[in-house]
Amino acid sequence: MVTVIGIAGGSGGGKSTLSKAVADELTSDTCCVLIHDSYYKDISHLTLEERAKTNFDHPSSLDTSLLIQHVQDLKQGKTVEVPNYDFSTHMRTNVTTTVQPKPIVIVEGILIFSDPELVKELDVKVFVDADADVRLIRRLKRDMKERGRTVEQVIDQYQTTVKPMHEKFVEPSKSVADIVIMSDRYNDPKISLAVIVNHLKSISNGI
Repeated sequence: MVTVIGIAGGSGGGKSTLSKAVADELTSDTCCVLIHDSYYKDISHLTLEERAKTNFDHPSSLDTSLLIQHVQDLKQGKTVEVPNYDFSTHMRTNVTTTVQPKPIVIVEGILIFSDPELVKELDVKVFVDADADVRLIRRLKRDMKERGRTVEQVIDQYQTTVKPMHEKFVEPSKSVADIVIMSDRYNDPKISLAVIVNHLKSISNGI
């Protein structure tokens, strides 16, 4: 039996941190992770300027059908080749990451609850919530450090696409979640982690 857990939430909300914590707790022997960001569509035919203007926060920018296929393949015990995406150039690389089937599959991304077909594949749905200002600050730090963006670029993207797409797609998708977790300084992340891990272990033959 394979259990698939979806972890969603706004950009900078803490979903990636929680996903990693859950995966670390469960260990690589029992768990694998699929990140929706890896499935951005290849737009290498566009110029760098055109790629930079793409609305990466809209569901149409992602190859969710491929993600769904990979989830289904892992459920059937098949190995999958996950694409790698370079956020500095807005392009897929020529290298893929091999993911082996495991008893627990974590699917993480801001828009995973906005696709009904993907939601059908998820046994447990967790939404990580956080205030907008917290999410923006975290995004600023991440994009400047890891993706080579300037403050102006991050703020412009936030105002142009991130915030409106969050309001249109991400926030409404919270309604399908089984568990909603607040990610802020007032909540102990260890408690959230314990709740999720214990639930997964209880439905996954004691893993």
